[in-house]
Amino acid sequence: MSYWSPQEASLHEILQTIHESTSTQQQSQRNITHKLNSFTRAPDYIAYLAYILTSLTNEEDRIRTIAGYLLKNNARLVFRAAPDVLAFVKAALLQAFSDASEMIRNAAGQGIVAFLGILEPRGWPECLMQLVGQLDATDENQQEAAFFVLEKACEDYPGKLNVEIHGGFMLDYVVPTFLLRTEHQNSRIRSHAVACLSNLVPTNAVALLKHIDLFIACLLKCAWDEDPTVRRRVCQALLRLLAWQPDRLIPQLDNIAGDMLFLMKDTQNVVVLEACEFWLTFAEAQELAAYLLPLLPQVAPRLLDCMVYSKEDLLWLDADVEEDAAVPDKDMNIKPRHYSGKTHGLNREGTSEGEGSGNGELMTKKVGAYGKEQLNEVEDVLDDDESDGEDSANEMEGEWNSRSCAAAALEELAVRFGSELYKALQEALTWKLWDAEWTQRESATLALGAVAGGCSKALEPDLPKLVPYLVNALNDPKPLVRSISCWTLGRYASHGWCTQPMSDGLKQIFLIPTMEGLLRMVLDNNKRIQAAACSALATLEEDAGAELAPYIEPVLRSLVLAFHKYQAKNMQNLYDAVGMLANAVRGGLQEPKYVDTLLPLLLGKMKVKDHDKHLIPLLDCLASVTTAVGKAMCPYSEPVFDRCVNIARASMAQYQTYQQNPDLDEPDKMLLVFALDLLSGLTHGVGMQLKLAMENSQPEFFQLIMLCLKHPQAAVRQSAYGLVGDLAMSCFSMVRPHMPEIMQELILQLDPEPKMEFISACNNAAWSVGEVALRYGRDDPEFRPWVQHLISRLVPILLHPKAPRSLHENAAVSIGRIGLMHPSLVAPLLPEFAQAWCQALYEIRDNEEKDSAFRGLCTLVQANPMGITKSLLWFCNAIVRWNTPSSELNSMFETILTGFKAHDAAGWQAQVATFPPAIQERLAARYGV
Repeated sequence: MSYWSPQEASLHEILQTIHESTSTQQQSQRNITHKLNSFTRAPDYIAYLAYILTSLTNEEDRIRTIAGYLLKNNARLVFRAAPDVLAFVKAALLQAFSDASEMIRNAAGQGIVAFLGILEPRGWPECLMQLVGQLDATDENQQEAAFFVLEKACEDYPGKLNVEIHGGFMLDYVVPTFLLRTEHQNSRIRSHAVACLSNLVPTNAVALLKHIDLFIACLLKCAWDEDPTVRRRVCQALLRLLAWQPDRLIPQLDNIAGDMLFLMKDTQNVVVLEACEFWLTFAEAQELAAYLLPLLPQVAPRLLDCMVYSKEDLLWLDADVEEDAAVPDKDMNIKPRHYSGKTHGLNREGTSEGEGSGNGELMTKKVGAYGKEQLNEVEDVLDDDESDGEDSANEMEGEWNSRSCAAAALEELAVRFGSELYKALQEALTWKLWDAEWTQRESATLALGAVAGGCSKALEPDLPKLVPYLVNALNDPKPLVRSISCWTLGRYASHGWCTQPMSDGLKQIFLIPTMEGLLRMVLDNNKRIQAAACSALATLEEDAGAELAPYIEPVLRSLVLAFHKYQAKNMQNLYDAVGMLANAVRGGLQEPKYVDTLLPLLLGKMKVKDHDKHLIPLLDCLASVTTAVGKAMCPYSEPVFDRCVNIARASMAQYQTYQQNPDLDEPDKMLLVFALDLLSGLTHGVGMQLKLAMENSQPEFFQLIMLCLKHPQAAVRQSAYGLVGDLAMSCFSMVRPHMPEIMQELILQLDPEPKMEFISACNNAAWSVGEVALRYGRDDPEFRPWVQHLISRLVPILLHPKAPRSLHENAAVSIGRIGLMHPSLVAPLLPEFAQAWCQALYEIRDNEEKDSAFRGLCTLVQANPMGITKSLLWFCNAIVRWNTPSSELNSMFETILTGFKAHDAAGWQAQVATFPPAIQERLAARYGV
């Protein structure tokens, strides 16, 4: 070993701290963590850990192992380690890798993986050579240990392994060695060998491609291996080959498909899961659709078989529990739900009402500003068992397993092949739907939901039979059948089949039975069914919208009864259903009997402490309800306003304390976010009725808003800017004295290239600018100095090619509104943004926001006619896409178009002749041009 040696005092201190780390006391653990972190400042800390791992054989294996894992976790300290320290650590790890204790060997192995990844094989070639050499050891334990490390290395940094050592590339030797080991007598070594080769596939390494046909042959042989771990690895390897080298699989596709269909009947669920993953990946590859289509008659029924609950599933789900509604929920069983704040958006043609304006909706993946997929900044990930707002076939599952994967694969196949998939599935599906065994019926019902979107046209003729079947299934004695039937009905509702505008006769077949059945399930005595019913009902409400207005009373009656029945966990789902009802029927909820029934109930639920986690979904629900009931909220507004202000004040105080002492846990921002969103809803609903409450609030209301506008967390700023826009719309006289200070922050938030986590805050700021501009009015001298600053930021946002559509839309609306109020300042810039402006808004549904924005654009065109000439096609396309423009806007369109034609009739006709026929026809029909 190297000549580095420890100092006794330092060794004793580190060793003593490791011993103390076994304490279970929370405060002690925090102190120990702080102390261990302080050790990292020592230049030879990793050498001490390596010494304890390797040399202190008198210590317990547990203590040495802890040192080994600390060494692995601090591997990056090698970048500032002295040469003698680095040499000692490398030698110590290789020595410990041969220790008699399996615990020590495992810790050393993980340390080797970490250090080899940082140093790279070219920086530690002796390590890689020792590992590869150990594959030929006579001791199978040594072989397996070396394979464990190599497998992790192939998994974590496969591209770094193709390194030249002593004149030859390591993979040229390693790949044939791995291939040979796929036939080893020890199944664990066979498994490692397949896994290593599988992890090398994405690198497209030449050494592997040279042997790719042999590799595939080995996989086909191993697919019949007696060890399920090997079979699982085979599925994973074929899946990777399908993703990275599909052309090499096609010649063997019949054999591979046969093996995968066989493995879908495996006795081990983990193998079935990987086999289903193969078909899911296959279905997602559009370029392989022609090869997959002939396999559908075999694949679809087999996937359906994989969707049947296993005995283990049923045990885990407590499937025999019929009634548990009266059993209180344990806090540990209530996972946190991940919400977003209110984001302002516009409805596009062909989308459902409310799309794009998520008021506290559960977060979904979305595309970020510059093309990368992102999650909302509120949280990094969604729990697998929470509905993420998307219609996914595994939405009803508590985990990703063979059942949920098969359902997702079936869903993807339905999207890809539509009627062809339904034809391949129909016979097996029919048999299962009428099977005497309830698990078969349940799986078929799940399948119906999975294919609802992709097979919509093929399913349509069967709907008069299928919807009554599903509604009738809500009477099934088995809770899991009732719950999956709720989910599937929700899927049908989300595709408009139960809720689209229809005749009274069709309502009697689809909408009313579905609604009545779900309301009955909302009051079921099984918690799982309650949750599924609330989720499906919320989907029905969202898609039905105003169609639900005649049925407010029965819906509300059932939801109110549920408030007296539900335990804590499902109360969150109930809040979602109430909030969605409010969003759907809007003003229909303003009748006194509805207000007096619902609001006292909801406000009674607010009698909890500010830090109660159940307050967030309640605030979210109330934000929707207050917006819907409007002025009817007045008798209840002041206590709600005061509570929101108190929550915001306490949250800001907590955050300021945290900023002064970063060692404290960061306070949860979401309570503040939803307090601001509820203030937005309240402001939108009752407007100036809040004047007295605002004037008397402590701390001063607008001081609190300013603090929120400057909050480091983007989610808080997002909701704060949304509140500014709502205040401008409903209480402008109150907010106007504070606008100079607010506008400074608002302009800063309009970043032409915001970081992804700041997109939603920028979006709400862009929208609020337009609302403020309208309220100041035409050529207002106070607003005028801000115009240039605002336009200089909004136009680059509009022109950014990778900004999300909602940001383009809000920027365009605000540019139009500012142009409407200050045309002389904006009109000279019209040529810069005219085309992008028209592209951003031509698909938006007719509404007041769009109307005011277009009146602004027309005002700019009238002020600078030459500014639209290069974008005339897009301008005319945007005009004819209007369905019912206001009389004022329609008059502006006509004046501009007839003016262009009158100015140069021949030139106008020549240009219009180049337009698509549909645009020409509409221009002629509507405006005679």
